[in-house]
Order: sequence, then C-alpha cells, then structure tokens
Amino acid sequence: MEMSNNNKKQFLRNTWYVAALSSELDGTALLSRTLIGETVLLYRLENGQVTALRDRCPHRFAPLSKGTRKGDDIVCQYHGLQFNAEGQCSHNPHGNGKIPRACAVRSYPMEERDGFIWIWMGERSKADPSKIMDCSILSTKPASAVGYIYMYNKCNYQLLTDNIMDLSHIDHLHGPLINTNGKLSPLLPKVEEQGEVVSVRWDWLAEPAMQLFAVHLQRPDDQANQFFQVDWHAPSNMHLRVAAVQDSMDYENDGLMLYDYHIMTPESEFSTHYFFASARNYLEDDADYNAAKMAGMEQAFVEEDKPMIEAQQHEMGDKDFWELEPVLLSSDAGGIRVRRKLAEMLEIESA
Repeated sequence: MEMSNNNKKQFLRNTWYVAALSSELDGTALLSRTLIGETVLLYRLENGQVTALRDRCPHRFAPLSKGTRKGDDIVCQYHGLQFNAEGQCSHNPHGNGKIPRACAVRSYPMEERDGFIWIWMGERSKADPSKIMDCSILSTKPASAVGYIYMYNKCNYQLLTDNIMDLSHIDHLHGPLINTNGKLSPLLPKVEEQGEVVSVRWDWLAEPAMQLFAVHLQRPDDQANQFFQVDWHAPSNMHLRVAAVQDSMDYENDGLMLYDYHIMTPESEFSTHYFFASARNYLEDDADYNAAKMAGMEQAFVEEDKPMIEAQQHEMGDKDFWELEPVLLSSDAGGIRVRRKLAEMLEIESA
C-alpha cells in the first residue's frame, strides 16, 4: 500500500511505546523490530539491562542486527565498525583507525517493567518514565496468574484501538467463551475524559455471566452483575478490566476480575505490533488454567478479531478513516473520543 499524504502526522513521537515483551529478549539475542517506521535493534547488556540502537550502520546503512556481539558492543558484519551500547563507534578497523565524528548511531531511552520493554522514540530530553501506563498489577500476581502474548497485524494501529474501545463487537463477532449474549449493543456506554486518559464503561446484568466467568461463580447458571471498563492512554495503550459478581456490587473483593492490557505499537502505517497481557484475582495458583485461559484468549483474537480487522483494512485501502465518511453508532462514543484526542495531540506535536 502507498503511504497516505497525512503520514507525517500518523505517529506521536514524544510518547512511550512497547518495543517488546521482556520474554522476547533472552541472553545474547539480537532483536530487530520496526517501530513507527524506524528499524531498532534491541538487546540485553551483560548485566541484563535492555538497550536499543538504530538498526542501521552509518557507513553503508547495513542492519547492525546482522552483525555480531563483542561484549556489550555490536560489530557491523559489512565493514567491521564497532558500536557501544550508547551508539558511539568504539572501533574502526580501517586505515589508521581514526573514528569519524559522525560515526555513531542513535540510542533510545528505555524502561523495562512488568514484563514490557518500553522505548521513547522522540526527543530524549522529554522522556519521562512517570508517563508510562501503570501495569504494576502484572508484577503483584504470581506467575501462574499472569500471561503475555505478542501478535502481528496487517492493519493501522487505530483500527485495533477502535476494536477495544468499542466492545459491543463481542455480541456479534465472538464465540461462547467471551460472548455477552447481545447485552452490550443496546447499552449507551459511559465515556469520561480525565487529562489525557479516555475511559469507556459498560455495566449490565448477565443471565448468566460470560462463560469465561460463569463456571467459576458459586451459581454458574444464575444471573450476575458484570462490567467492562477500558482506560486509554496515548497513543494506543489500553487497560481493560472485566468482572462478574453475584449477590454484591463489590467486584474487587467479592467478584471475579480480569486485568488485561492491550498495547498497540505501530510498525508502519498499515502494520502493527500487538502486545497483550492478562492477570486475574481467581485461581491464581492454577498454572494449567492460566495456560488454557491464555490460549483461549489468543485463539479468540487470532481466529475472530484479527481476520475481521485485517479485512477491514484491506477494504479501506490507503484511505483515511474520516475520508470514508463512516456511519457512527452509539457504541462508537469511546473510540471516536480517542481518535479526536489523538488527532489533537498529533497536531500539537507537529506544530
């Protein structure tokens, strides 16, 4: 696909993106990943800390990821230039060995926490770790109650954001595991905006609860109170809470609760890295259940969401979302608020 004319405003730069799951960087491995149009080399130093360099040698632009490690340095396989973890050239094997002043590659501010590796692609002086979305509940639960998934998608990242901000699609697209039996579509979701966070929430009486919860409730066939709440953090990081409870409205103490994180990092205008993590407050020590639950959730996305959203992108081609004049429904309130908020932030950053 050709890039659209507004690609220059497609991505925020002064923000935190997830570059990888912690589990993707193991030992001395080199991981090359394209993030908002830039190829980035990710690897762990010998002390375990994560570093990231522009994956492009400044000499003849060969990918550094095709090179080799020498301690914490990277040696370009093409002509042997060596770069340290800060991106400075540390060795030139040619001639008298003098290192040209411009012989350096960009390095990026990095933060690793709660199973995610975060990268700052914008101005280094503006990189504030306090702006990273709080995912700390993933670190408070036992490993048997936490799971992570990486998925690759051939679509614009905002289509994936729309999918989570409008969960009414669950009534129509998904199978019995997470289907809500038509309860969401008639509801007017509650939308709130606090600072740079946009939240959308559905509350309903389920008869019975979603299958994912029902079998673990005291009375699986009886009605239960349920809610979904999605909190969006720019540019495309979302915390989803979903819960079910019987004979109470105290979800945190009496109910079953899932804490899910849907984090989208654009690769390009029409491709996206999807990072998903999930924790729960029930059956926390059951590793077998955890594995089965994560497999079921991945299957639901790969077999139901992903084909639909990629087909949606194919049908849209390189046209802008608003250019196609979409019909809007009541369930779009959260997603549209997010699109407008993001557009405002892009305009401010590009001014």
